[in-house]
Amino acid sequence: MGPQRPLPLGAAALLWGFLLQLTAAQEAIMHASGSGVPLLSKDYCMLYNSSWTPLPSTLENATSISLINLTTTPLCKLSDIPPDGLNNTAVVVQWGTCHFLEKAKIAQIGGAEALLVANNSVLFPPAGNKSEFQDVKILIAFISHKDFQDMTQTLGNNITVKMYSPPKPIFDYTMVVIFLIAVFTVALGGYWSGLIELENMKVMTNAEEGEMRRKKEEYLTFSPLTVVVFVVICCVMMVLLYFFYKWLVYVMIAIFCIASAMSLYNCLAALIHKIPCGQCTIVCRDKSIEVRLIFLSGLCIAVAVVWAVFRNEDRWAWILQDILGIAFCLNLIKTLKLPNFKSCVILLGLLLLYDVFFVFITPFITKNGESIMVELAAGPFRNNEKLPVVIRVPKLTYFSVMHVCYMPVSLLGFGDIIIPGLLIAYCRRFDVQTGSSSIYYVSSIIAYAVGTILTFVVLVLMKKGQPALLYLVPCTLITASVIAWRRKEMKKFWQGSGYQMMNHLDYTTNEENSVTSGEQTVQQ
Repeated sequence: MGPQRPLPLGAAALLWGFLLQLTAAQEAIMHASGSGVPLLSKDYCMLYNSSWTPLPSTLENATSISLINLTTTPLCKLSDIPPDGLNNTAVVVQWGTCHFLEKAKIAQIGGAEALLVANNSVLFPPAGNKSEFQDVKILIAFISHKDFQDMTQTLGNNITVKMYSPPKPIFDYTMVVIFLIAVFTVALGGYWSGLIELENMKVMTNAEEGEMRRKKEEYLTFSPLTVVVFVVICCVMMVLLYFFYKWLVYVMIAIFCIASAMSLYNCLAALIHKIPCGQCTIVCRDKSIEVRLIFLSGLCIAVAVVWAVFRNEDRWAWILQDILGIAFCLNLIKTLKLPNFKSCVILLGLLLLYDVFFVFITPFITKNGESIMVELAAGPFRNNEKLPVVIRVPKLTYFSVMHVCYMPVSLLGFGDIIIPGLLIAYCRRFDVQTGSSSIYYVSSIIAYAVGTILTFVVLVLMKKGQPALLYLVPCTLITASVIAWRRKEMKKFWQGSGYQMMNHLDYTTNEENSVTSGEQTVQQ
C-alpha cells in the first residue's frame, strides 16, 4: 500500500461506477399456503403490470386460488390445456416457446384466473403490444423460477395463493441516507483536492524543480485525448461485461478489493499523520516505516478480505461495501485531476451520452428489448454475484412490499459520485489558485445536491430507474459556467488557472534571467 499514488486498478474499476441504477418495477406479493398440518405459508415476490390488471392492496381483500404447475407444458395451443381444465387457478408456465400473451390467452380460455411466468433470466414487469390481445383479462405476472422451486419444496404440490400489491411508503428514507453519503463524499473529496493543490502551490514557490516534478507525478491528469480514450474503454468494457458477466464479475470483485483497500489506507493514513503520538518506527533496508501504518495496512486489507468472503451476506455486508466504496470514491476524486474546464465538459458530456445510450437506446438493439444497463443491473437474477460498484442502503421497513422482493436496497453508482466529483474538485482547485473565496466549490456542491434531489424526484414520479448523470451533469456544468461568466473568468476557467500560473512562473523566471544577464553586461 503505497502513499497516495494513482490507482490503475481503481481507474479500471471506475469504469463501472456509473453503470448500475435501481430499476423500479411494479412489485406485488404472492402469499402461498400449503395444505399440511401445521398450515405453512410463505410470501414471494412477483412483478406485474398494474395498468393491465389491478390487484387488491391488502391480503384480506385478496382471493384465494389454487396453483397449478404447467412448467412442463408450452401452453401455446389449446391442446396443451389439461383435460380437467384450469378453472379458478393460477397457472405457472415457463418463459419461451411463444409469447406470454399468447399463453395468457390460452390459459384464459381454459378458465384460469392468473398466468404466472417462471423466468430464469431477468425479471421485468409484463410489457408488450397488448392491443393484439384485447380479450385477455386475466392477471399476468412474472415470478422467479428459483422461488417457484422453493415454493414446491417448502409447501408441497397442493398450494393456494393470494396475490396483492401493498402501497409503497410515500417517502423512502433511504434516499436521504444516499443523498447525505453522496454530497458528503463529493464535498470532502473536492476539499481534499484543494488542500493538496494548496500544498503544491507552496512547493512550487519554495521547492526546487525536481520536487515540483515529483509532486506533479503523484496525480493522474486527464487531458482531452485521455478523456476520449477513457470513454471508449468504458463502452468496450460495458459490452464485454454484458456478454461475459459470469466471468468478469469476479474480476471486478478482485479489482474492487485491491483498489478499495488501498483507498481506505490512503484516507485513514491522512488522518493518522495528523496524530502526534504513536510515531515509533522500524528500519527496513535503510527505510523507516511507522509501526502504526503497518497495522493500518493490515486493518484495511482485513476489511476488504472480510467483505470479499461475506459479500453476499445481506444483513451487514453492505456496511463494509459502503465504507470501502466511500473511501474508493474519495481517493479517486482527490487523485484523478482534470486540468481545466474544457476537460470537465468533454468528460461529463461524453459520459452523459454514454449513460443515456446504454439506458434508452440499447433496448432497440438487444434481442429481448432490454437496455444493457438494465440487464447488468439485473445481474443478480442470472448470477448470485453482484457488481461491487454501488453505494447500497437497505430498505429496513418490513411493512413494505420491497422486503420480500428482489430489490430490497436503494443503490447509487460510484460513477454518479466520482464523475461530478472530479468537476467539483477542479472548482475547488481553481478557487485555491485564484483566491476566489470558494465560490466555485460551494456553488458546484449546491448544484450537485440539486441534481441528486431532481434524480430522486423523477425516480419517484416515473417509477422507473433513471441515469443519474442525466440530471447531475447539466446541473453542475451549467452552474459552474454561469459563475465563471458572471465573474468574467470564463477564459481562465476554461483553460485552467494552472496553465496561467505556470505561464506566470515562466514569465517571472525569464524576467529574472533577463535582469541577471543585464547586470552581468553592465559589470562587464
